Amino acid sequence: MSTFDLQAGEDNKIVIGEKETIYSKVLDEDRTMLIYLPQTYDFSTNNYPVMYLLDGGFHFHHTSGIVQFLAAQGAIPEMIVVAVTNVDRNRDFSPNHVDNVPTSGGAEKFLSFLSEELKPYIDKNYKTQQYNILVGHSFGGTFATYALMEKPDLFNAYIAISPYLMFDDNSLVRKTEKHLKAKYTNVQFYMTLGDEPAYIECLEEFENIIKSKSPKGFEFSYVQMKDEGHGSIPHLSIYNGLKSIYSDGRLPEGIFNEGLAAIDNHYKKVSDIFGYEIKTPENIINRLGYFYLQTDKDINMAIKTFKENVKRYPKSSNVYDSLGEAFEKNGQNEKAEKNYQKAVTIAVLQQHPNLNVYIINLQRVQESLGEK
Repeated sequence: MSTFDLQAGEDNKIVIGEKETIYSKVLDEDRTMLIYLPQTYDFSTNNYPVMYLLDGGFHFHHTSGIVQFLAAQGAIPEMIVVAVTNVDRNRDFSPNHVDNVPTSGGAEKFLSFLSEELKPYIDKNYKTQQYNILVGHSFGGTFATYALMEKPDLFNAYIAISPYLMFDDNSLVRKTEKHLKAKYTNVQFYMTLGDEPAYIECLEEFENIIKSKSPKGFEFSYVQMKDEGHGSIPHLSIYNGLKSIYSDGRLPEGIFNEGLAAIDNHYKKVSDIFGYEIKTPENIINRLGYFYLQTDKDINMAIKTFKENVKRYPKSSNVYDSLGEAFEKNGQNEKAEKNYQKAVTIAVLQQHPNLNVYIINLQRVQESLGEK
């Protein structure tokens, strides 16, 4: 399998993911997924939560960008995106058959495909955590709501974007009350709606039922984005939805002043909240190192922090480059050269987008050493 990074391959094309096709016995057809892996995937021992994205052919590109960007900011953990492309969305996303949609009524089979075939396949072939998010827009939001009712423990969080709950005379809304079960523990359901007047009455009825009948531990959010239309709302919904789901994971203001132990303790608490291990990310440790380095607080603490990042993420080119920079700033150019060289060596193998930067850093310190 190829790596999934914003990088140039041998043919100088930018690669952000790849296609995976599996045969579904449940659906009796091939199903194709577009898969994005985090930037640290190939050089980390970490396991990652998984987002299952419906209408994957439409939403893969912008969604993988959102995930990459928010993870880089430390707003969410890095995650795998599995974008499921469509064969017949009217069939797969509709809970029951209606005569005016001839192929409708296949949601039960599609849910079985996700639970019995796709999810086990992803868990077997990728480094996954047992934390899963389902994202669906419009009719995909209908299916996300159906999945919540039928298999509430299959996904830990849902983003339902302008869900078409009016399908079949509001049938899902009518079933909501009796389907809300006590085992909805630590489940989040984030629902949005744009400037779509035809949806308002139905979704407000759904909201009222959820708020009055949902069991303890079920977190429900309903956000109206009146400046967005049905077509424009998915991007902002996914961005804000992920931030909402992981709101407890945000780094507290000023925590860099408290050091790495405090940051590690924060991620331990976040892990307890979400029920799976979330290790302190490489980029957060790196930011702490530069906090010491760039503010001239303590260059020795910067070096110590970057060394710890090398220890935790030894297959990353960036950790060696950062350590090299700290050594160079401290006048330890021999050690700087050693680490810059390591960064370049790894970056060449990974075809890392920052390779040229690493080469420039290495050449600069080599020229400095050559003058002595």
